[in-house]
Amino acid sequence: MSYPVSLRSPLAAYVAPFLVFMGSLVLVSLVKNPAAGSVWLQHPEHWIYPLQTALCAGVLIFYWRQYDFAKRSGLGVALVAGVAVLGLWIAPQVFFGAGARVDGFDPGIFQEGTSLYWMTVVARFTRLVIIVPLVEEIFWRGFLMRYLIKEDFTTLPVGAFQWISFAAVAVCFMLVHGMADWPAAFLCGVIYNFVAVRTGSLAACVLAHAVTNFGLGIYIMTTRQWGFW
Repeated sequence: MSYPVSLRSPLAAYVAPFLVFMGSLVLVSLVKNPAAGSVWLQHPEHWIYPLQTALCAGVLIFYWRQYDFAKRSGLGVALVAGVAVLGLWIAPQVFFGAGARVDGFDPGIFQEGTSLYWMTVVARFTRLVIIVPLVEEIFWRGFLMRYLIKEDFTTLPVGAFQWISFAAVAVCFMLVHGMADWPAAFLCGVIYNFVAVRTGSLAACVLAHAVTNFGLGIYIMTTRQWGFW
């Protein structure tokens, strides 16, 4: 079965938020100009990311009824997986003496303690803990993991397993991250895939991702390693 090209199709619902998210990342690279006289062009992520968050939230709300969040079992598995992935992500710095990753999204370009500083931090956490887990899990585990097995993916349950699909999603998940994060991102993809297969719950996948990202956000703010954003 081929899905018709429709704004309301399942294909659009599961893919559109991810396309908006990735398109916004491309926009950052196109606009960024370190030599510009304006801080907003030197660091466009500080206004594009909040815009990205708002746009993705709007798309998610538009399609919300099409997402399969009814099954909410396996939340304990999700919590453990989320913490495990957090450990993998920060292990090089915490356990193996890798250099601190200080270059990245630094809210300190605004005076610390000001309203603009805290608005930036809140917006960044909203993106990190809510938007990213929803957008990515809807796409990777909700859509692609099933679509690679069967084009009419909504006829398969979340977590439907096939080795090729499982491996391909883990590798693709790795590739959309920076090279410095590839080892952790691949293992992260494997673990989140396992959560999908083990629980059959898209909600559990989102929770696992959100737990990882919340812990990572706290680690970033504590250590000032902005490269982890």
